[in-house]
Amino acid sequence: MDRRLFTGVLLITPWAASAQTDPLAARLLAGACVVLLRHAQTVPGIGDPPNFRLDQCSTQRNLSEEGRLQAGRIGQWFTSRGLLPRAVRSSAWCRCKDTADLAFGRHQVWPALNSFFGSGGGETQTAQLRAALGRVPAGQFEVWVTHQVNMTALTGEGMAMGEGLVVDARGKMVARSTFG
Repeated sequence: MDRRLFTGVLLITPWAASAQTDPLAARLLAGACVVLLRHAQTVPGIGDPPNFRLDQCSTQRNLSEEGRLQAGRIGQWFTSRGLLPRAVRSSAWCRCKDTADLAFGRHQVWPALNSFFGSGGGETQTAQLRAALGRVPAGQFEVWVTHQVNMTALTGEGMAMGEGLVVDARGKMVARSTFG
């Protein structure tokens, strides 16, 4: 929260005031949590085409025009509240990286967030996510852009494209939002 003492008067910037009256923003400001964000809306389909390649976006199922706009709205929600994640991590899939870039202007690929849809397992990745949750300090939060299968494995929850789940250090969902 941006508070400045000026000749004995406490000043609160407009974004901080907005965050104080928005319970979700206040929860993120408290920190020690992660926003698990499912990538924004894609072109129709399930999974990826056969023989897709992570190094070639043209072989994957990608964001639709609506998804690109949706990612921008997500970013505007955070910006309008002065919320800046300490890290934006992403799956290596183009739809996740594009969501992160359009919403936050940055991303760091983290293999633990990669989809394991159709390949089974995922226990090792889910364990990595659980361990990392406990390393996010109070007063800070991270955004992890990933896939439904990863989010469900961690939280037991279902979600729509572009929806985020706020997860605490224990892996418990404490809030959900479409950030719009």
